[in-house]
Amino acid sequence: MSPKSWQLDRRSFLRGMGVVCALPYLEAMSWAQPARSQPAPKRLCFVYFPNGCSLPNANNKEYAQWRWFPKGEGRDFEFTNVLSSLEPYRQDLSIFGGLSHPLSRELLGHLAGDTYLTAGDLRGDQYMNAISVDQVAAHHLKKHTRYPSLVLSGDGGVGYKSRVSTLSFDPNGKPIPSEHRHREIFERYFSPDGGAGSEQRRRSLREGKKIVDLVLEDSKNLHQRLGQNDQAKMEEFLSSLNTVEEQVRRNEAWLDVPMKPFNADHLQLDPDPRVDPKAYIRTTFDLMVLGLQTDLTRVMTYMIAREDGMGFGDNFPNLALGIKKGHHTISHDNATGHWTEWGRYDQWLAEQFTYFVDRMKQTEDEHGSLLDHSLVLYGSACSTTHNARNYPLVLAGGSKLGVRHGRYTVYDASVPFSNLLLTLLHGVGVKADSFADSTGPLPDFWA
Repeated sequence: MSPKSWQLDRRSFLRGMGVVCALPYLEAMSWAQPARSQPAPKRLCFVYFPNGCSLPNANNKEYAQWRWFPKGEGRDFEFTNVLSSLEPYRQDLSIFGGLSHPLSRELLGHLAGDTYLTAGDLRGDQYMNAISVDQVAAHHLKKHTRYPSLVLSGDGGVGYKSRVSTLSFDPNGKPIPSEHRHREIFERYFSPDGGAGSEQRRRSLREGKKIVDLVLEDSKNLHQRLGQNDQAKMEEFLSSLNTVEEQVRRNEAWLDVPMKPFNADHLQLDPDPRVDPKAYIRTTFDLMVLGLQTDLTRVMTYMIAREDGMGFGDNFPNLALGIKKGHHTISHDNATGHWTEWGRYDQWLAEQFTYFVDRMKQTEDEHGSLLDHSLVLYGSACSTTHNARNYPLVLAGGSKLGVRHGRYTVYDASVPFSNLLLTLLHGVGVKADSFADSTGPLPDFWA
């Protein structure tokens, strides 16, 4: 079907002064939209905050409003000050209490953060983690998108044992490096043709493929002459190279597939976490929304900050609220006003997550609201200081996927957190019988 004069192709761009900008979705593009009979995307996102949460005694009249978990249970729960910003989305979310990873409950300090999405057994001396749930989903959903997943954090990289700066781990339990420089992320993933012309991009991909092939061939020859320990290290290296090779091939296959149109006018691509943490966090959320809107990927993880006072995030309470203490110090402090300080910062973090939920709710693609077709889990791997039990968890979105929302449910210790993770996999179409130490999907989850 040929477009009429007033109809626009989805690949239409505005060009001027050497700058190319993709248009937002317009009704004039509807002629070129895919048929409604195509299934709507199913998406999965994980957002993490460190150091646990404020949990004064529920009977403490002075500080009860700074308790992270709501009052009451079921559909009659009441938000405290901490999660009050989520009240407008009450029917789009569920809150869970009591869940945790059994193998992580006795871990020292902040090591539980490493296991948040893996349920890995890190109790021994050797660091032997497992694949994270997002990567299980990514393996299943990657056939639909340019990239299997997007791994983001406040600091970038992988960190180190017990202080990781990523939530994502590959099938061998190795941490996947996270990204955090917003301008680089935008230019890498969203610039038309990767900032180059189509033929130039093809040459670049061919050269990248050639380099990877040569390194792989040379590495395999070297592998045969190494000792056992070096062979293990080389296998890890080859696994990483295979991942690079796969993505080069994917980029080549997607080169002639136009990206969905989008508007990036609202993005602040150079926020400084040392000056404006609110802008820094919200720009990450804006990029996540953009990635889901354009179907760049359907799986994302975002670690807002690292455990144990590491990285930029520890100073956010001071920068955002004027609290003259780091986040980790607040979580250990027993001074007067401790619960108020911790609760106020938890409230601030929840407000940033609410911003993400709102953007997801208000942003639409051809299937409707992004939030309605996405499962977004917000939480931490501890409750109070160093207590890897009773994870604070909010699940938002997924109304079109059949989630029963509007409830606060408290589980006993016999129900592992992996049951929820398995349930989320089912929600995005992964037909897994189990995940990690799960005993089955959560009951009464679906409408």
